[in-house]
Amino acid sequence: MHVATFLQDLAVVMIVAGLVTILFHRLKQPVVLGYIIAGVIIGPHTPPYQLIHDQETIKTLAELGVVFLMFSLGLEFRLKKLRQVGVTALIAAALGIPLMFWAGYEVGQLFGWGRMNSLFLGAMISISSTTIVVKTLGDLGKRKENFAQIIFGILIVQDMAAIVMIALLSGIALSGTPEAGAVAGTVARLGVFLAVTLVAGLLTVPALLGYVAKFKSNEMLLVAVLGLCFGMSLLAVKLGYSTVLGAFVIGAVIAECREIGRIEDLMEPVRDLFSAVFFVAIGLLIDPVMILKYWLPVVVITAVVIVGQVLACSFGAFMAGNDRRTSLRVGMGLAQIGEFSFIIAALGATQKVTSDFLYPIAVTVSAITTLVTPYLIRSTDGLVSWFDNIAPRSVATSLDAYTRWVGELGAGHSSPTAGKFIRKWTWQIVLNMVLTAGVFVVAIFIHEQRPTWFQGLPVPHEWLDALLWAAAVLASMPMLIASYRKLQALAMLIGEAAGHKVQNHAGRNAVKNVISTSITISGTVLLAVLLLLLSAAILPSWKILIVLGLIIAGITALLWRSFIRIYSKAQVSLRDTLDQPTVLMERRHASLAGLMEKARVIPVTITAMMPVSGRLIRELNLRNETGVSIVGIERTGTTTVNPGPDEELLAGDQVLLLGLPAQLEKARDLLEGRGTRALN
Repeated sequence: MHVATFLQDLAVVMIVAGLVTILFHRLKQPVVLGYIIAGVIIGPHTPPYQLIHDQETIKTLAELGVVFLMFSLGLEFRLKKLRQVGVTALIAAALGIPLMFWAGYEVGQLFGWGRMNSLFLGAMISISSTTIVVKTLGDLGKRKENFAQIIFGILIVQDMAAIVMIALLSGIALSGTPEAGAVAGTVARLGVFLAVTLVAGLLTVPALLGYVAKFKSNEMLLVAVLGLCFGMSLLAVKLGYSTVLGAFVIGAVIAECREIGRIEDLMEPVRDLFSAVFFVAIGLLIDPVMILKYWLPVVVITAVVIVGQVLACSFGAFMAGNDRRTSLRVGMGLAQIGEFSFIIAALGATQKVTSDFLYPIAVTVSAITTLVTPYLIRSTDGLVSWFDNIAPRSVATSLDAYTRWVGELGAGHSSPTAGKFIRKWTWQIVLNMVLTAGVFVVAIFIHEQRPTWFQGLPVPHEWLDALLWAAAVLASMPMLIASYRKLQALAMLIGEAAGHKVQNHAGRNAVKNVISTSITISGTVLLAVLLLLLSAAILPSWKILIVLGLIIAGITALLWRSFIRIYSKAQVSLRDTLDQPTVLMERRHASLAGLMEKARVIPVTITAMMPVSGRLIRELNLRNETGVSIVGIERTGTTTVNPGPDEELLAGDQVLLLGLPAQLEKARDLLEGRGTRALN
């Protein structure tokens, strides 16, 4: 009976959603709004018939929709873009979150809802909806634009802040006061989780998916990708974070794979199916009676969200050096609330510290702001033009001058200086220690959970933790050695810089030696203390510690060069993964109608000496560079007609090029390494 009920509910959801979205397409309205209205139509609060009988199952499917949407966002948001928009994201989020939190708190106090309701309301309206923004920008065809990438960066910062706020509110709900130690621990664990998962993922996932892709089976690749998606989401939940964070992180890792174009094509229909269920599920929660009862708070909170987010995020984006049009687009795109607001509202209801009306208000405000978001984004150009027309010339000139000044200020730091190397090496030491902390977090987890395989080892109980500590130290040794070597280089550079300020030659050498030696010794002691703090939970007794310390020292001395090679290989692999060219996906059935009648087909044989040997077709970006298409590949007696963008060129292949004579000549030079654009 349950299966029949589930199929009936799912059929109702998809049929009504399909009909409503067809109508909204014809009316040129946002599809997201159509899904929400479909949910209202079939929801339990809409008389006279209850069309959905098993809402919990639909909510479960909706949670899968959130996972797929966040995963798809990660697939489109490369880590190199995160570096580009990182400053803007931090500034905008740092301005927007406190302002919106304060505004929400004041609105709650204005309506007399009490301190706890006001705190939760402030948290609810301070976080924009990643899910809704991703879907809306996708429907508008603007995901690839610069302002969209800035929005995605801000959303990442906001989601991380939301996790911290949830931890803070949980402490307030239980004790009535925030616990600073718990919040600091949450932030530290979050940083370790992100650093370890990103680095470990970038070192392993591209190689794994590259191996799977060699079988040329879309089914195998899709199953592998979904396994990684769900596995990382589960890991995030087990560690106390949200599924959306895990889905986004693994998506960002997979985005660095060579097969990203093929993966995006495979994931698109899966994402669209479950995202439709997610937005319908939002509509199911909307109670028209509750909206009528609390219409004034809904209107006021909606206005506060829209106006506050637009002003705060636009100002933050502008302060980071973006022009007026881009900054306003960023603010307009973030003027809504969504999934994290629901989580925060549900937390208050579960802990019984907030009123029952807060959750439906959050859902209603989310629905209204979702409706408004596409129109806000579309109206940006007109609003900027209106501002330019009414603003005094001196104001517009000053704003443009500020944008140019910030841009020049950022460009001025690109020259190689001692300060740049100091910052780079310092960050590398910090990253190494974060990864080391991740290793010990895993060891402590094993220590606390005591899995069966661990307890079954034929070793005395006292020695189990000792062996666990020794294993963690040895696993961390490549990072520790690299940190020590970076510390030495850092000490020498700082000593050299300080020595140059001394005129006397003998005094200069003395200053350099004293400073470099002092930094090396103090840094080494600091690393040792940090290592002891990380391992405090599993640190063995002093007698065992001395024995294991001597053994580890001997192993380290014997394998010193091996540890250095392991770290170097990992560093090179990480750099190669991140330095892969970003190119647009070329569709398999691309049209050739634009070629002129003088187009020709010529064969080119790929040799092992050519730089294109071992590269994917899409990595060459041949069509964008030369206008030439690869229409066939002959390999060991078989011919592939119109090969896909993820086809790898191998030594001995004969590729067939289609284009004009001048284009073909340019393409031949490019393939043979004589082109104007180097193939790295």
